[in-house]
Amino acid sequence: MLALVVAAGLWAGLQNALAGGGSFVTLPALIVSGMTPLAANITSTVALFPGQVMSGWAGRRLVTGASRLPFSVLFGVSVVGGALGGVLLLVTPSSVFTRLVPWLVLFATTVFAWGSFFRRAKETTTHLPPLAAAFVQFLIAIYGGYFGGGIGFLMMAALTMAGLSTRNASATKNALAGVMNAAAVAIFVTSSLLHWREAIALGIGAIVGGLAGVWALRCVNERVLRIAIVCIGVALTIGLFLKPIG
Repeated sequence: MLALVVAAGLWAGLQNALAGGGSFVTLPALIVSGMTPLAANITSTVALFPGQVMSGWAGRRLVTGASRLPFSVLFGVSVVGGALGGVLLLVTPSSVFTRLVPWLVLFATTVFAWGSFFRRAKETTTHLPPLAAAFVQFLIAIYGGYFGGGIGFLMMAALTMAGLSTRNASATKNALAGVMNAAAVAIFVTSSLLHWREAIALGIGAIVGGLAGVWALRCVNERVLRIAIVCIGVALTIGLFLKPIG
């Protein structure tokens, strides 16, 4: 069973680095191993954190601000939002957010697909002004600290709408995912629901997968990357509507 957890970590790390949505690989694997959905959520967040940090650091040269908004501001709102989301997870039921996940992933995939393939080439102005981009990132960070499923798609949609290219948005998304989860992880490590053995096994797999994803991010053609992200989003959306987690 531990081998399944490691394999899920590899897959999730690769997917998180390229597009996001890795928790939808790790959560089912941890639940199958015998955990409750809440324990699986906490364990998955802690386990994927080192891989997110490694991916963000490895792709740091592509990280940038968005919509005339410095990266330092995105960093700050991500820390605060992630901490707030982590606290909310421990004091409220996760059922409401879980039911929203398929709709959030569907929305984010649709927005990203529009920005990538249907927006006119001559459109060069941003669609999110600085304050709006910061507020959207804050809301995403709260959700990320609370549950986090599909968070990569939400950030990719927001960052591309704010004017970033797909490649820069992917790298910036990786960095911000690690930032927002740092606050939540600091809270979760004290929880009795955290399963350390599975978290370590999952984390090792996610680090290897995440580094492989950063390498792929530098080498994959940008249009191919966009198509792959949309395909993953469509598959996740269908899967979540057919069989939601939790």
